[in-house]
Amino acid sequence: MSDLPFPIDPDDNPSDSESSFDPFGMLGIPGFDPTQMNLADLMRLLQSDGPVNWEIAKQTAEYVALDGSDDSSIPSTTISELTELARIAGDYVANETGVTEVLSAPVKVIGAPEWARMHLGSLRLLLETFATTLSGSLEAAQESDSEHGLAFDPTLLPPELAGPLSALGLSMGGADPFGGIMKMIAPILLGTQAGSMIGSLARNALGRYDLPLPTSDAPGPTFVLANLLEFESEWSIEPQDLRLYIALHEAVHTSIRCRPWVQSALARIANEYVSGFDIDVARLEEQFGGLDPTNPESIAAAAEQPDAILGAMRSPRQEPAARSLRCLVIAMVGYGDCVLEHLGRPLLPEFGKIHEAVRRHRVDQGDSGRFVENLLGIRLDRDAVLLGQSFCSGIVERVGYSGLHRLWESESMLPTPSELEAPGLWLARIELPEDPSN
Repeated sequence: MSDLPFPIDPDDNPSDSESSFDPFGMLGIPGFDPTQMNLADLMRLLQSDGPVNWEIAKQTAEYVALDGSDDSSIPSTTISELTELARIAGDYVANETGVTEVLSAPVKVIGAPEWARMHLGSLRLLLETFATTLSGSLEAAQESDSEHGLAFDPTLLPPELAGPLSALGLSMGGADPFGGIMKMIAPILLGTQAGSMIGSLARNALGRYDLPLPTSDAPGPTFVLANLLEFESEWSIEPQDLRLYIALHEAVHTSIRCRPWVQSALARIANEYVSGFDIDVARLEEQFGGLDPTNPESIAAAAEQPDAILGAMRSPRQEPAARSLRCLVIAMVGYGDCVLEHLGRPLLPEFGKIHEAVRRHRVDQGDSGRFVENLLGIRLDRDAVLLGQSFCSGIVERVGYSGLHRLWESESMLPTPSELEAPGLWLARIELPEDPSN
């Protein structure tokens, strides 16, 4: 299994080396100095209205996304220029695909923190499904222990721990108090990790659809301005050329998601994958059995082990959803790249250079990308990108772009794993004869 990302270490942030990440202070507890936090403050932090502490997730995502920089306002002239580029790109894409909804799709020019907030909202249901699965497994383990006469005696807990746990209404049944403690701390751990993951992705995002993540809002082109500026400088790309490229990329993926079934299928299959996690509670206890919920330093140490949570939960039940998700994601990425090249190469003299630079940037997401892979089952490595491109190119060679656009008519048109490897099988299944003129 791939390693998963660790939470923010302020020493890893060269642009903000004097600051410190303060998830506890975010909730009104001043200064993340664990030695100065009293038990009442800590208990207030541990109380959560749901399975994920979304306030910590939001603040973490914004902090990581900023990476020590300022979330400065965007000049209105820049917004107008990028909106016009999105309109031009939308015209090309609508004419090619016939998806006229692209022409009226909302255009956003934003900073990385807003990108993080957008995706945190879109992934909320999936993350809560994950958290609910974790909580349910812990409860089941406690009930099983109780049925076998292994009930834990709460009087064995020290008063300073038993009181707060009881006040929070936690069940301490089972062979030990681990289940109750883990249920109490999970919203913070998951909130921190979700925020860290999304914030890291936001720090690298050029547009909305760099990765084929589930989204719940209206499709539309998005430009993450600060990241575009950095990318232009890093790769010595003419700004107008990169921005038109991103506008075309966003417009093509907007056209895909304007088919209502695409967004719903992506969300549904990802939710099926997350629902299939199966927790090995014994393994979790090996990792977190020494956790002391009354000690902020112990909580901080636990937050540095997100791989232990996910690593204990992979299940064979997830395989069907993983296969379906892979086929959908590869089709989306392959189609997007194929149509983008078809439209963009005649418009951009340096299309090849830009395309390769963006593709490298997209597949090199580091720890946050691996976290997405393990949590959501979405893997976008170079092999997946090339497979999608090969499949779509094979379709175009046989039946042209009009045949390729049929890919999004309905969910039943999605290729199977075998069809991705052999495009002719897909054409045979949908009964689309090859065109000798192509």
